[in-house]
Amino acid sequence: MQLTIIVPTFNEAPNVAELVTRTAAAVQGVDAELLFVDDSTDDTPDRVRAAAETAPLPVRVVHREHAEGGLGGAVLEGLGLASADVCIVMDGDLQHPPETIPALLERHGEGDVDVVVASRYRSGGSSGGLADQRRVWVSRLSTLLTKAMFPIRLRDVSDPMTGFFLVDRRALNVAALRPRGYKILLEILARKTLRAAEVPFVFDDRHGGYSKATFRQGMHFLAQLWQLRFGKMSVFAVIGGLGAIANVGIVWALTALGVNYVVAAIIAAEATIIGNFLLIERFVFQDMRAEASNVWWRFAKSFTFNNAELVVRIPVMAFMVSTWNFTAVLATAVTLALAFIVRFVFHSLVVYAPRTQGKPSPARQFLDELDEQAVRPGEL
Repeated sequence: MQLTIIVPTFNEAPNVAELVTRTAAAVQGVDAELLFVDDSTDDTPDRVRAAAETAPLPVRVVHREHAEGGLGGAVLEGLGLASADVCIVMDGDLQHPPETIPALLERHGEGDVDVVVASRYRSGGSSGGLADQRRVWVSRLSTLLTKAMFPIRLRDVSDPMTGFFLVDRRALNVAALRPRGYKILLEILARKTLRAAEVPFVFDDRHGGYSKATFRQGMHFLAQLWQLRFGKMSVFAVIGGLGAIANVGIVWALTALGVNYVVAAIIAAEATIIGNFLLIERFVFQDMRAEASNVWWRFAKSFTFNNAELVVRIPVMAFMVSTWNFTAVLATAVTLALAFIVRFVFHSLVVYAPRTQGKPSPARQFLDELDEQAVRPGEL
């Protein structure tokens, strides 16, 4: 097969029939298939199966019960299931016109690129389908920010935020992709230097249904961009910085209420340790949780380590001040920097380490047995 067209869908039932019809017409003469990777809660999968019965090209649908990775995860799954190495990714709302597919194929056929991007910002393209002027500005600013953070890898790409592109999956390290939300092209281009080209396209009005763009998706994009540029350690550092600010704020508030400063410091330290754990669970190591131990065991390891680190760090800081004549500020900065590195390594290699496939340790067996006993029915 020459081409697989991957369409990630979420509640796009009104658009399925039109999408299949127009896509089939666009790829006449090409040995192609249409693959829907669906996370819908409506009858989108049934509409796809109905359209497949009369479609002039093979049409498949894979419905995911758990939408792991959002739209990006759906595209990643589609790349793994595709029958062809050359894949085109497009949205299911017809804002990406299927009539652009021949231009993508023609440009790829020249043989000098791995990715062909359908761009709204090349001459002949347009972003007219964006709902309002606010979304136009958000799109433009997001694109400028993204290109500024990856000036080399995106130098030939005017529209890295588009969801409409052709990619030869043989050029990708699919296992290294970590999709977060819906900007999968950015993930592909930022992870590896690829040969890229563009063709213009007109971003059309939505055919049916409603837009899925939300403020939450915008936050996912910023988190994705930050991690792609600076990696996990930078996000870990930001969370640590927020924890430090929160720590100071809690101490200030409690002492203002008359709480002893030592008690206030202990409360603040424990509160920020818990808060930091919740944040790193959500924003730093979210891709490692599935293979790690359960959340309570992860919390126990993190909580214990952070308290032990605190007990060790304070005397070391005092020693640096009293013996080596460091200032208190410098000693604090040095010990915090060292503690940050140690904390990150410990969480990466211990707290979120994959579960061993062999026999569990005696301690783990004991805790599992205790947990099993605790949840059994009892009698009064």
